[in-house]
Amino acid sequence: MDLFIVITLALLAVMGIIVGVSNDAVNFLNAAFGSKVAKKSVILAVAGVGVMVGVMTSSGMMDVARSGVFYPAMFSYQEIMILFLGMMLSNIILLDIYNSLGLPTSTTVSLVFGLLGSAMALALYNIWGGTTDASLGEFINSGNALAIVSGILLSVVLAFFTGHLLMYISRILFSFRYSKMFNRLGALWCGITLAGIIYFTVFKGLKSTTLIPVELTNYVNENTGLALLILWLGSSLLLWVLQRLNVNILRVSILAGTFSLALAFAGNDLVNFIGVPYAGYDSYMIAHAAGTEPTSMEALANPTQANFWIMCAAGMVMVVTLFTSKKAMRVIETERKLSSQSEEAPTNSDATVAARGIVRGARALNDALAIITPKRVRDIINSRFEPLSEEERGDVNYDLIRATVNLTAAAILISIGTQLKLPLSTTYVVFMVSMGTSLADRAWGRESAVYRITGVTTVIMGWFITALGGFLIALAVTLVLAYGGTVAIIAITLICVALIIKSNFSGKKQEDKHEESAVARIGDALKQSPEEALIAYTEHVCASMDKVTMIYDRTIVAVFKENRKVLRDMVREAEEFYQSTRQQKYELLPMLRNLEESDVSTGHYYVQIVDYISETSKALLHITRPCYKHVDNNHTGLSKEQVYDLKRINDRVEEIFGEINQMLRTRTFDSMERVLNMRDEMFDLIDEVMQNQLRRLRDTGGSSSANMLFFNILTETKTMVLHSRNIMKSLEHFVH
Repeated sequence: MDLFIVITLALLAVMGIIVGVSNDAVNFLNAAFGSKVAKKSVILAVAGVGVMVGVMTSSGMMDVARSGVFYPAMFSYQEIMILFLGMMLSNIILLDIYNSLGLPTSTTVSLVFGLLGSAMALALYNIWGGTTDASLGEFINSGNALAIVSGILLSVVLAFFTGHLLMYISRILFSFRYSKMFNRLGALWCGITLAGIIYFTVFKGLKSTTLIPVELTNYVNENTGLALLILWLGSSLLLWVLQRLNVNILRVSILAGTFSLALAFAGNDLVNFIGVPYAGYDSYMIAHAAGTEPTSMEALANPTQANFWIMCAAGMVMVVTLFTSKKAMRVIETERKLSSQSEEAPTNSDATVAARGIVRGARALNDALAIITPKRVRDIINSRFEPLSEEERGDVNYDLIRATVNLTAAAILISIGTQLKLPLSTTYVVFMVSMGTSLADRAWGRESAVYRITGVTTVIMGWFITALGGFLIALAVTLVLAYGGTVAIIAITLICVALIIKSNFSGKKQEDKHEESAVARIGDALKQSPEEALIAYTEHVCASMDKVTMIYDRTIVAVFKENRKVLRDMVREAEEFYQSTRQQKYELLPMLRNLEESDVSTGHYYVQIVDYISETSKALLHITRPCYKHVDNNHTGLSKEQVYDLKRINDRVEEIFGEINQMLRTRTFDSMERVLNMRDEMFDLIDEVMQNQLRRLRDTGGSSSANMLFFNILTETKTMVLHSRNIMKSLEHFVH
């Protein structure tokens, strides 16, 4: 069984690396990708080298998994193996639950609180079983655990304010149009960045290796101020020479920062992926060397020097995942949208009450500061923050100045945490630095501030949710393993394997479904030719109308049959369709700004069609939701007369939509007048059906809920068909 546990831990370690890198690669790739500093292959190569160097220098962090939050001397060999297995299995269950709910997670937080929950479970198992007289506090390294948790919390706050302060100073110094000033002071400013990166990467990150002479490391530590001054002057001189040779030193700084941040990430986060499996392997080797099962695993408390080949293999898996993971490329988009310089709302989610309150409070504070600040000073400061236009900025999310600050601040903070052996959440550190710099850059305008703050608070709340969830799940799973023995170990392991397979297949389906937005495809087609734009746009409208036809027809039939499952699926599809059409309205404005002069006359048709599709999807949603709610609450079904009337309405809707879809596919509008007549006839039919229902109400009454549902379907159907016809009319004008 011990060998089975070790093999299971090893397999889980590989899965942990793949999943972890796919989720966390955004931490060190976002700035380089967001500023488009180099080709994708170059950025990935630099990051890959940084990851390998970081992996080879991260053995000190492995002690966190071995004895960071509990005292291994209080556990026997069998108990410590159950502890490690329970933590890893609970981590899989945690990730599966959180991914299903769409909640953010942190591998660092899940590691710390998972270990804490598993250790707590075994401590309670021993105390309840009467096998020890020790108290709960003697099992848990509460002081070190509190320091780790405090370090994570403090790092989030420090990251935000550090990024904000450094970005504010940098923007005051250079402004958005920084070319002229950067030619004078750029080498000195980038020299600070490069000096900090070299100091924390080389003399802190690599000090435990043989690459740096001990004497040199000791001298630097004893003369830190002088060492930093020499590094700054040397870096500035080198960058000044490169600048004179027409080398863009900002790109050099950003690539150096990407390397440094990838190194810091690997050095700090590798313990999250393989720390527990490696500790389990060490425990197995300790027991194997002793020839018996130790009653105390005190040896785990000793500092470890990780096996070179194991670390090398882990690094190779990380690098391969980095180059091959499609998910890693998509995860980057979330942070890039939240920190983008664009004033458009970065998300289609509703803003929270707290976010609105924070924005109102910030505006009030800003107004108060404006009153006490001299106008001349305000004008000077405002001139430094005058943003670039869409044409000047191009398609990058932000400029090279901010990318440099993002990388420098995050790399230094994570390096400091690694040296203190604090497993910081690199996800939250990098994210909060990015949010701080975007706030200082005045990217949080009135149009988007509440959405950005909502995104930030959602991520922060994810920290607390992950902590609580990780602790409770690990506590429960480890207790089951302790009491259930071999049967429980095999059963829960098989369950987790099934969850991994399910998640992988689900992820594949999601990847297949993921596609470029309709507005983005139309914008790309517009750059090629008007004909390509026409094809892309009509395909988009045709696909939308096909979806409306399918959802409406299946919903009406499911109401007749009171099929709750089908109605639930239709509500989900209608909600997804509505959210996508709503997002298209946000994406439309940036595309319209880039229209050529010859396309401006047709631009308002883009707006009309997108708006009509959105309104059609809203009417469809207002049909599917009440239908599902009616059946889900087991209300009285529709009467025979109501079913008959709705069948007549549904037949007319199918005829109209069929004619519309045919015109869309052929892009000919000869039948437009016929559609108009069919629409009018259907409206007359709806009026007739409503009058019939009113007579039935007077004569027989009937179920109130069924009657309300009936009238709602008729009203929203009328609205939906009206907007569908408007879509066709606008598309006809657009084509002509």
